[in-house]
Amino acid sequence: MSTAQQPLSVEVDVIREDVALVTVEGHLDLDTATELQAQLANQLHHGRRHFLLELSGVPFMDSSGMNIILRVYHEARDLPGSVHVIAPAPAVRRVLDLTGVSLTVPISDEVADALALIDRGGAGTDPEA
Repeated sequence: MSTAQQPLSVEVDVIREDVALVTVEGHLDLDTATELQAQLANQLHHGRRHFLLELSGVPFMDSSGMNIILRVYHEARDLPGSVHVIAPAPAVRRVLDLTGVSLTVPISDEVADALALIDRGGAGTDPEA
């Protein structure tokens, strides 16, 4: 087994009616990105507006993965919704930082931190306003 790459695993947990936690494991590249894209499109179709992309199990991501993150970011923003990257592996964080994606898409260490951002960021109506 020389350079056999592990298949991409995408697991979706609906943690609130409009929030999907998407846990991704494996190399996110041209050969595997369609699996993530299909899962995200399915969640959009089912009314999810906020996406938490847990990427700690992704040791490598190329521009295909980045493009999917940006595409779902733009689609969610129009709902209005949001996309948050959770605990990216160091190599993935580096790609997000170097390309400027981390300036657009919030990165959190924990799911709870991203949920707090969603709650503060106008995801609902503010009764105090």
